[in-house]
This record gives sequence, structure tokens and C-alpha cells, in this order.
Amino acid sequence: MADIPEKTLLRWAESLAGVARTGLGFTESQYERERFEEILKIAADIKTAEREGFDGTLDADGAVVEWMREVGQGVAGYQTPKVAVGAAVTNDHGELLLIQRADSGFWLYPTGWCDVGYSAPEVVVKEVLEETGIAAEPVRLIGVLDGMRLGASRIPLYSLLFFCRAVGGELKPHPLECTDAGWFTRDALPSPTIGADRWADPIFAAIDGEQRDVFYDDLRRPVWRGEQ
Repeated sequence: MADIPEKTLLRWAESLAGVARTGLGFTESQYERERFEEILKIAADIKTAEREGFDGTLDADGAVVEWMREVGQGVAGYQTPKVAVGAAVTNDHGELLLIQRADSGFWLYPTGWCDVGYSAPEVVVKEVLEETGIAAEPVRLIGVLDGMRLGASRIPLYSLLFFCRAVGGELKPHPLECTDAGWFTRDALPSPTIGADRWADPIFAAIDGEQRDVFYDDLRRPVWRGEQ
């Protein structure tokens, strides 16, 4: 039997947990509630096994408690991915702004959660300035990515990727969020990057002035079982 990829186990766990929490948010049946809670425990075992190995499943209740805190009632209980933004910022030399994330050590374009009260482009401007010291101007949306499939997140999220131009500021990486930051050409990307096989081509196409449609994750065939 082939080994199951870690990201597939994580997807299974989060998907099962989402179904169970949505069910808990809408059901009025005690019988159904008990079944959904059991599904949540199974999801916790899968998630813990992916992270700590099968021995860790004996202590998987922590994940259940965390998920149960997020259960709401009705529409508030319907589980959806979180929303984030990414910023593909270029300069006058056709280079791409990348940061080395302090939490993982991987290089990626600036990203951030979408804050309440801000539009997505406003969050882009705020996050780039906070993380790098660079003032950016959003030009257009170029991509919509699933963060878990990209490998950039361990929780369900959709990331809206904006192509931006640097309009000022001075490169100054945020001391808590970034280990390093810099401008890079396509042929000299730093290592290790995360998801570059997915985003490098469309980003540098935008930098080169190509007008492409917004890109997004390919459909899995079949949708649920596919791994791409």
C-alpha cells in the first residue's frame, strides 16, 4: 500500500471536521449531534497522526476541543475557508519581492489574513508595508489559490493573489514576521521557496506585461479523490 501524502491526510481531517462542525451548527437532533461529535473525534485522530504520528492519537482530544470552540449556530456555524491575500510586487527592474517567513523559513511573496473593515486590495497595501517597508499599489487580481494545496497553510484558506507595483518605501523586513526579504529575478529565486511551481510562471508573466486570465487551482479528477 502506497504511503498517503501528509497534505492529503490534513485535507481529509479538515474536511471531515468542517462537515461535522457545520452539522453541529444546524442540527437540533441529539442523535445527529452525537454522530457529528464522533466524526470530529475521527478527524482529530487523522490530523494528530499526520502531525505527530499514530502514537499521538491518544492525545487527540485537544484538536476536538479547539474545533468545538468554533461551532456556531445556523449560518454562523457553516464552516468555510478563511480568506487571505498575497502580493506579487515588482519594481522598475522587473524583480519580484519575496520574504523569508519567520514561522517556516520558506520564501514566499508577502501574505496576510483579510481583516474586517478592509477591502482585499487595502489589506494587500497594509500587509506589504508592514512586512517589508515597501509601499505597493495593486494593479489587478491574477490568481486565487487554495493555501492547503499550495502547501503554505495547515488550515483551510483561499488566497487572493494581486499583482502590484512598488511605488515607494524602503526595504525593511518586519523583525517578527520575516527572517529576510529581497528582490529576485525569475532565474535567481531564493531557496527554499514554497509553491513556486504554481505561482512563478503567472507572476513573472504579469511582470513581463502579459495579460492572462486569473489563474486558479486545477480541478481534481474526480474532485474529491484527486491529489493535484
